[in-house]
Amino acid sequence: MVRSTRVAVACALVVVLAASGCTGDRSEPRRDFRPGSNGVGDPYFPTYGNGGYDVASYALKLTYDPADDRVTGNATITATATSDLSRFNLDLVGLTVSTVTVDGKRAGNSRDGAELVITPDAGLPKGRRFTVEIGYAGVPEQITSSDLGKNGFFDTRDGAIALGQPESASTWFPVNDHPLDKASYEIEVTVPDGLSALSNGVPGGTTKAGGWTTWKWSTRTPMASYLATVVIGNYRVKSGTHDGKPLVTAVAATLPVGAADAAMARTGEIADFLATQFGPYPFEAYGGIVVDNDRIRYALETQTRPVYGNVFFGSGPSTWVVAHELAHQWFGDSVSIHHWSDIWLNEGFATYAEWLWEEHDGGKPVRANVESEYARTDWSKPTADPGRSAIFSPAVYKRGGLTVHALRRTVGDDAFFRILRTWTAEKRDGNATTAEFITVAERVSGRSLRSFFDEWLSGNTAPPLP
Repeated sequence: MVRSTRVAVACALVVVLAASGCTGDRSEPRRDFRPGSNGVGDPYFPTYGNGGYDVASYALKLTYDPADDRVTGNATITATATSDLSRFNLDLVGLTVSTVTVDGKRAGNSRDGAELVITPDAGLPKGRRFTVEIGYAGVPEQITSSDLGKNGFFDTRDGAIALGQPESASTWFPVNDHPLDKASYEIEVTVPDGLSALSNGVPGGTTKAGGWTTWKWSTRTPMASYLATVVIGNYRVKSGTHDGKPLVTAVAATLPVGAADAAMARTGEIADFLATQFGPYPFEAYGGIVVDNDRIRYALETQTRPVYGNVFFGSGPSTWVVAHELAHQWFGDSVSIHHWSDIWLNEGFATYAEWLWEEHDGGKPVRANVESEYARTDWSKPTADPGRSAIFSPAVYKRGGLTVHALRRTVGDDAFFRILRTWTAEKRDGNATTAEFITVAERVSGRSLRSFFDEWLSGNTAPPLP
């Protein structure tokens, strides 16, 4: 007792004198806990995503009953605080939250429009890894925009489709909904027996109980939230392997057997061709889903398993659209955009992939596609930074594809394909900007290309075809 007192006094004196030899001051650094921001700062979509943390994984368990279109869900989200957080947000449209815990302890929650605001029982210091569990339910809504249409969760005659770009995930689970926060996913969907529940990645099998079937899927490679999908209904599902990886395709049972099935059957072949152009296929599974719904008049590159509207297969297999969406597995999915103003990095390369595949498959040569698109291009519309309402415009897709071809003709085939393979290898599983692509193109080709890209991406007059 006397000895302990003397040691304490000695240590106190040492601390006061700032001398070495005692380790009495072990206090944590001063923390300044503040709310995370309600957006990641995207110029086009300021409220998309949230700040203050980085998600590592989502584990989603959903039950969907087509009788009343109701979803009952549980989301387990593992993340790391990137600042000292007093509270943080997740994106969630509609749906009623019943329970929220952070690291197993009940947390406060409130709603602010499409924001779910979570307040843990204690601040989360920067660098802290934490787990959020959220119970929720309701009839999912769609996100309607005057310039971008409807995205999100669509009920169908026999099920549902969760799909859309640039935002859709927040209509069916709580999420940090911006491509900058990519994560791995485990998705379980329970539906009435007889229905399929299709999603991204590797199939984990099915289990049955009490008239319900649970379908399991997982994707370990990072995925942007808008690329997550669930498709529920009556489908002709075909499962196999390709290059040692699962290949799962599905076609709505309401569609006649024919063009859509034939196009899906060529998925592996088309992916293999694109790998010769862009480098190794970047994911752990292959596939595709063809839906039969008049509201889905587009295709989307949902990771590992693109979703196609049936409108593409009315007069034949239309494998060009399959090439486009599979090209996105490299350009857009594996290498994702930093902000939506850079979307030409997705769509310009996917458009060019259509032309490469068409030529390879015995159709129109690349040069013929280039010349026809060049003649009809409105050069007053920029490709880079096109504006929010123009992210799906011909300036992004077609002029973007023309830019890719012009680069090829400017630097030559050898340098061009080395640029593409270097880009997909160095930026794999990450995010990238137009400026970073220009830097890679200059480094690999050994040429100054900034004026070239300024002219082709942003100039308001037609540059000469190289």
